[in-house]
Amino acid sequence: MNEQPPYFTQHQALLSAEAHPLPNGKFHITCITSGIGNGWTFPPEVLQASLALWDNLPCFIDHSWIPHSLKDLAGHVVDPAWDPEAQGITATLHPLGQGGQLLSTLGKEVLKSEKPPKIGFSADVLFKANGKQVTEITKVLSLDLVYNPARGGAFRAALQAWNEEGILQRKKEITMNQSQDPTPQPNISPALPSEQEQQVNQAMLKICSNLLETSLAASHLPKPVTDQIRSTFQGKIFTTEELEASIESHRTMLSELQAAQTVQGPPRISHMFDEADKLQAAVDDLFGIERSEKLQAVSVPPLSGIRELYLMLTGDREMHGGFHPDHVHLATTADFTGLVKNALNKIVAQQWQLLGRAGYDWWQHITTQEHFTSLNDITGTLIGTVGDLPVVAEGAEYTELLVGDSPETASFVKYGGYIPLTLELIDRDQTRKLKAYARELGSAGLRKISKLVAEIFTQASGTGPTMADSGKLFNNTAVTTKGGHKNLLTTALSITAWDAACQAVYNQPMLIKNEAGLYGTGPKMAINPKFCLVPRALQNTAWQMLKGEFVREENYTYDNILKGSAVPITVPEWTDADDWAAVCDPAVAPAIFVGERFGIMPEIYTAGDELSPAVFMNDEHRLKVRHFLAVWVNDFRPLHKSNV
Repeated sequence: MNEQPPYFTQHQALLSAEAHPLPNGKFHITCITSGIGNGWTFPPEVLQASLALWDNLPCFIDHSWIPHSLKDLAGHVVDPAWDPEAQGITATLHPLGQGGQLLSTLGKEVLKSEKPPKIGFSADVLFKANGKQVTEITKVLSLDLVYNPARGGAFRAALQAWNEEGILQRKKEITMNQSQDPTPQPNISPALPSEQEQQVNQAMLKICSNLLETSLAASHLPKPVTDQIRSTFQGKIFTTEELEASIESHRTMLSELQAAQTVQGPPRISHMFDEADKLQAAVDDLFGIERSEKLQAVSVPPLSGIRELYLMLTGDREMHGGFHPDHVHLATTADFTGLVKNALNKIVAQQWQLLGRAGYDWWQHITTQEHFTSLNDITGTLIGTVGDLPVVAEGAEYTELLVGDSPETASFVKYGGYIPLTLELIDRDQTRKLKAYARELGSAGLRKISKLVAEIFTQASGTGPTMADSGKLFNNTAVTTKGGHKNLLTTALSITAWDAACQAVYNQPMLIKNEAGLYGTGPKMAINPKFCLVPRALQNTAWQMLKGEFVREENYTYDNILKGSAVPITVPEWTDADDWAAVCDPAVAPAIFVGERFGIMPEIYTAGDELSPAVFMNDEHRLKVRHFLAVWVNDFRPLHKSNV
């Protein structure tokens, strides 16, 4: 054996076992044998060392991600012993309770058939390993009755049919009955009580139904063909051979029909999925989130709620806020708060898109969004232009060109808070409430940016922030003086007023240099505004003016030549019913900037392991939301305001 490392990672696996019926209704079980199981190598000496762990072991009906219920108990395992011939552990299974009745009755019915369904026992064990070599079995959780128990990737029946002596005895009884009464008997087996018959039939129907759907999914036949096969077997009890024969018959027929049309190469592997992928798909489904393209084909049972997810990944049945590996039935590195965080971030993104389509993304049309790699203060420098290129005489020196700038500065502001994911919320299974939290976070983040950009036009009684040139963003002072912007009017929105604003923006002089004698001396910007910003009260007026087919005046209607010349935008936060503004396309003349440090959307991350003070003091996992934003105006020229 390889030398053991100083510490081991604990693993979990489900392994098949064999069972043989005994005359007293008990079962003789081969619990586990040495060799490879589910990719792990179990040496004989490791199994022998674990012998005591297999005594008084519970047996349940089916595996479960959450703690087993008493109603699932079917028996218990006693008297484990080492079998040197089989190189494994054997024991005796005593059926118990309601589950034990189903186990015994189902076993007897299955054993009457020479071709029984694949029903068997699967051991749920925790162990330590060096690589893929098992070094110690630390705990045996249960030995469960399951359908299609797996071992090493192959399927085998663990609950065996009658041995040869039993089969011969059964055939002898049938022969004797037929010789005494030549009349054909519809059912030669002893009648069972009605309740037991129903239990057996229901169990067999469920097994056959699962086998039918699994086989059809694996057949890769077209849907019309699988529908035909399903209609033949659905709701009936059948053998595996009957189903396989039908599938193969349909596959042969389909192949002959398509042989002349299709050349089919070998299958290709497009995706491989592990337990973490399956769990992420289940969590996405739980929170109503669209799966990623990679996980579209993953088939997983639905989670009942946040409580099942929590217990599955933490084993914290007593709600102490800790991690209990002995009670965890799912071997995965995924953690509870991390999965919830990922799901909530997806809900934030989803809500962001929905609110954006509802109009709250208006600011994206008029601003330039920029990512920054640090939280340092931002200097949004506006470089000037060269007014004219002077003549350079032959042999003369070149003269220095006047190029200036107007630096505007901004600082990042941190916004955020935390959501308490309390153990009470988990235990009450309030998944809907948690989803509502995430939607509110997405809404709050988008509305925050909307509000910050809208306030540029409304602060200081509608004149905006003070610029680096000492002038208010919107003023009516001549641009030939320091701080003069000449971009403020007081006229109500109309075609005439809109044209006046457009002319004012178009005629704005570009920056040469911020010094006396050069204010307002640059060439015209020569750009018309693209967006007309209005409050909800002026939305209809703006739409008629910029999107309508005709202009209707008293006793006169004419074609609207302004149609399509600009885009009307409603600003949700504006409350003044008369004020409006004009803004140029930021791709051509940027004016307003939105800076982000860790993403334009608020980010959610977690603080909630068993060592977290919040978990210990408050019984809560904390989901923190954080948003770093900087919003500033870099240039007044592409903006115009009318304070009516």
